[in-house]
Amino acid sequence: MAGRVTSTSATGPRLRLNIAYSSWDLIWSHVHRVLVINLGMTAANLPLLAALQLHHQPWHRPLLFGPLLLLTGPSLAAAFAYLDQAGAGGPATVRAYVRAYTRLFRPALLVSAPHLLAAVAAVVDIVVLRATPAGPALVPMAGVTAALALLSCVVALAHVAAHGRVGRRVFVLAPFAVVRHGPLALMNLVLLTAGLLLVNQAPLLGLSVLPGCVVCVVWHNCRSLALLADTAVRAGPVAGRSAEAVRVHSHVS
Repeated sequence: MAGRVTSTSATGPRLRLNIAYSSWDLIWSHVHRVLVINLGMTAANLPLLAALQLHHQPWHRPLLFGPLLLLTGPSLAAAFAYLDQAGAGGPATVRAYVRAYTRLFRPALLVSAPHLLAAVAAVVDIVVLRATPAGPALVPMAGVTAALALLSCVVALAHVAAHGRVGRRVFVLAPFAVVRHGPLALMNLVLLTAGLLLVNQAPLLGLSVLPGCVVCVVWHNCRSLALLADTAVRAGPVAGRSAEAVRVHSHVS
């Protein structure tokens, strides 16, 4: 970014801000990616958005909104894969998002379905149990379960977007990463909740601005979560073997 240029005229000093071409290119490329993600996720979740316009309390109709929520998994995985490709210097076009969506639809659906169904079941338990005598004890547990399932789903989808396949370890690594690195997971929860609430209040404005911005931040956080989780799991056996070697060496000595 170039420096500030100040010129003096008859009316006094005047401030002029010069921005380098590379800075403008970075800004507009980011705006372009956000708009592509907004368009792609809105188009992929049109049935869910239409159902939300008809019913403003989805937790009262889990059989309707449960299957529709499954569509959010492939669209979010496609957004993560699109950002991975754009960050690596690949084409950041609408066609790239569509290709990522079709390529990752099946693995993302297989990963997101168990997590989302667990979250839906926990939300239904909250609605049913809150008016019962056991509500004060069980509702917080159901709330934690729903939050853990949703956050684990997001981390698992980031893993699928990066590797393009479903692994059995992802169902263990994702909750482990969420629990181990709580601040990043809590940031993701706050961002996702705020984005959903704002979209619910102003659908047109929210869908045109918020999804891409929220997904970009969540994508960066999920990459850190997955990296830290993989590192910790890989370091565990190595650390265990090193400690065992030290114990054997000290015993022999």
